[in-house]
Amino acid sequence: MPAPSAEPRAPRSKGVVVALTKAGRTKIRYPAELVRDDGTRVTVRAPWAAPGVRDFGFVRFEPGDVFTEHYWRDRWFAVKEVRTADGELKGWYCDITRPAVLADGVLAVEDLDLDLWVSADGSSVLRLDEDEFEASGLAMRDPAAAGSAAEALDELERLARRDGLTGLLA
Repeated sequence: MPAPSAEPRAPRSKGVVVALTKAGRTKIRYPAELVRDDGTRVTVRAPWAAPGVRDFGFVRFEPGDVFTEHYWRDRWFAVKEVRTADGELKGWYCDITRPAVLADGVLAVEDLDLDLWVSADGSSVLRLDEDEFEASGLAMRDPAAAGSAAEALDELERLARRDGLTGLLA
């Protein structure tokens, strides 16, 4: 279990930079508003940070969408609530990650390829990118991390199918 962040629970600044890495390289960095940090979970809010529209077939992320992102220092996932610009809930996009680290205004998160999508009404729960996870070689390089990642995906799917993700985020 990682040590708690050195950053105070009630930070002086409301802004942070989310730095998402994948396979040792920066995937994306974007500014976000710090909503809450209770010492275990960090919640930030940010507009859709990638350029243009990303159409997954089951959901479209587009300019104007707002992401409320929940990261844990002691869990292997992040849950991102996705809403349209006018506040309509699209659903939750969940990344399987190593536990997050917040230090010096940067929220560092390592993406481990596995993802889960949960539609707004909970009727659709989709496991994503399992082929990418297998191809990443993580199971050979770091079997313990690969096991934690697989367990995290299973845990999120159970929560989503049983009670939805709102209880986790309360």
